[in-house]
This record gives sequence, C-alpha cells and structure tokens, in this order.
Amino acid sequence: MALERLQKIVARAGLASRRGAEELITSGRVRLNGRIVTELGTQADPRKDDIEVDGRKLIAERPVYILLHKPRGVVSTRHDPEGRPTVVELVSAYKATLYPVGRLDFHTSGALLLTNDGEFTQGMLHPKKKVPKTYAVKVQGQMETGDIEHWCRGVRLDDGTTAPCEVKLLRHENEKTWIEVTLREGRNQQIRRMGEATGFPVMRLARLSFAGVTTEGLRPGECRPMTPDELRSIKAEYGVPRRIPKGEPELEERPRAPQRRGGFPRFTDRAEGLGEGKAPRGEGSSGRTERAPARGERTSARDERAPARGERAPARGERTSARGERAPARGERESKERRAPRGEREAPRGARPPAPGDGRGNRSRPPRDEPRAPRPPRDERPKEQRPTPSRGRQNSSAAVPSARAQADSGTRSRPPSRTRRPR
Repeated sequence: MALERLQKIVARAGLASRRGAEELITSGRVRLNGRIVTELGTQADPRKDDIEVDGRKLIAERPVYILLHKPRGVVSTRHDPEGRPTVVELVSAYKATLYPVGRLDFHTSGALLLTNDGEFTQGMLHPKKKVPKTYAVKVQGQMETGDIEHWCRGVRLDDGTTAPCEVKLLRHENEKTWIEVTLREGRNQQIRRMGEATGFPVMRLARLSFAGVTTEGLRPGECRPMTPDELRSIKAEYGVPRRIPKGEPELEERPRAPQRRGGFPRFTDRAEGLGEGKAPRGEGSSGRTERAPARGERTSARDERAPARGERAPARGERTSARGERAPARGERESKERRAPRGEREAPRGARPPAPGDGRGNRSRPPRDEPRAPRPPRDERPKEQRPTPSRGRQNSSAAVPSARAQADSGTRSRPPSRTRRPR
C-alpha cells in the first residue's frame, strides 16, 4: 500500500477530524514505530507501520456512513459544554465513533451525514467540491421576483459577498414566503444572515438534501445507513469514499430486559420498592412463578396446609402454626394430644415449682407443717334470701373470705351496680 500522511491515517481511523488529527500530532500524542512524531506531513504505511495514539495502537474501524434527520433543538457536535443534546446521542446504536459531516444550526432541522471516515468528511466539505445543499426556507414578508434575483446573484455580508445560489419561489402565506434555496458553499448561518441583510428574517429553516441524499421516509430524530447506490453516486461525483462497505454496519449489543407473560417486565431481587429479602407477589425467592394448586390438590408442606374434607378452616384473624396447624388462641388451652406431661411442663413465671410425681397425674404431696384452715360453711339458703354486701368500705379487722372459698360456697357477691345521682 502507498504511503500516506500521518494525519490522514489518524483521521480515517475515526479518532478525530483532519484538523483534530493535526493537533494530536503537534501535541506529541502520536507515535510512529515507537517514536513520537510532532512534524506534520510525516508519511506512513497503515498496514506495515505501528501507529499509536495516547499509548493505544491504532486500528482502523470499518467505515460507516449514516444519514440522520436532525431535529430542532439538537447540537451538531459530539460534546456540548452546556449539556445540550447532541446528534451523536441519536446514533449511539452504532458501534463506530461517528462525527458529523458539517453542521446544522441549533434551530435548523434536516439531512445530516455522520461517518467515521475522515477522508470522506474532508472531501464532502472541501470548497473545491461545491457539494449542493438544498433548504426549505420560510421568511417574514412578501418576496418578489427582484428579491429572489438578488439572492441568486449574491448578498453582501460582513465576511464578503455570497456565491451565486439557486432560489425557487414555492408559495406565499399571509405575509410570509416559502422558498427553496440551494447553496454550494458553507458559511456559518449563511441563509439566516442573507435574510437579515435583505429585510426578510428567516422564521423556519430545514435542509431537504445533502449531496442529493434526502430524508424521505425519516422522521425527525431517526437515522439509517446510506445505501450502496447513494455511496456510488457520491463517489462518481466527488471521488469519495474510496471503498464502499458491504453489508450493514454493526450495532451496539445492548442487553434486553427479560419479559414475562403479559408484556410486563419481570421483577428481580434488586427491583425497586420490594425491599431486602422480599419477592414480588406470585413469585418465590428464585424469581420463578409457582404453579397454582389444582382443584382438590393440597399445597406443599412449606405452604399452609389445606383443610381436609370435613375439617374446619382457620377463621379470619386466627393464628396458625408454621406447619399449617391451627395454633391455640390466646387463653385457649392446648389439646390433650399435644400437652406435655405434667412433670415436664414449664412452670409459669413466679409460680412455685411443681410437686414431684410419677408423670401420670398422681402427685405425692409432702406433709404440711401447719394444719389447713377449715373451709367456711356453705350457705344453703336460696339466692334471694342471702344477705347483700354493703356498699361501704369493709372493716379491715373483719374476716374476708377468699375468692376460692366464695366460689366453693357459692356466696361470691357481684359488684354493686352504679346508679345515677339526681342533679
């Protein structure tokens, strides 16, 4: 392969434009066969020589050519210091490092080419090529034939008179005029400046085509690879690109979110809002949806036990044990089958330890040192004839029978009912 200039090789690799590649060389960031090169015009063979930029070996990317329908409110650059959206973000689906071919204003929409081929960019923007760019323009005011001829001959601006261009009248709308302008030079905001200089301020501007490539079939913000026929036509007219790539350009491999039945995203353990150690409704800890039990089928042992035929299901609010069996309610005694032997049960807090026994309910009590107090005599009279206790405070010296004695004798009194006092 013939020798080429070093800045041309760096630009073709897609690392920077031609001018940016020259800045990389002059700043000492490019090495050729292990030596730092700072002189422009140094020639090299990309197939035989080792070229490094910032310590990384230069590997030429496959050339990619993209057509973008740039919307309004987007900057035609790779990075914007103000944080505005850029055209590179709209073509981020492609693996190649793309750069815009030329620029469109922030408020201008239309066709914009992006590529990683620096030679193609240089050939399309060179003034000698005179690549046509067609715009649809809406201006304020009624443009007549003389005004259109003035635009065709050239308009005097601050940086000189513009080159002759093609202007076509489209229509008039309520003191506004639609025209079609085809330029063959690239000045900064040329059409807007021409409108201000002639008294017809531009209200709307959109690029219809660039080098004969139109945005037909693309909505604002959409893009597509350039077809081989479009590249052949451009090569026959302007000499670039040198080679026409075959096949479609490679896309970025982006992981697709797993989907579940119904089209909803499948939750994972890291899903937001579930918290630590929780799983979404209908899924287990492994993330798989468990099968619902069939009719008459019982669930697994880890789940709640399904009530058998004739067995009462636990009521709402009733506690159940971990094995699915109904736990005794508060204050309810355990059944005889699950009750531990009398000698093995734990005593309640503060109670006396149980008396020794044989475990069958026969306890051998130790002899008492003091004789048991005799029980009070049982009142055999009817309830109506029993004396009613007084409401006043009882004398502390009077003997008060215990609750157990009252229960045995049947003479336990009820608390007196409260009556309203007359006002």
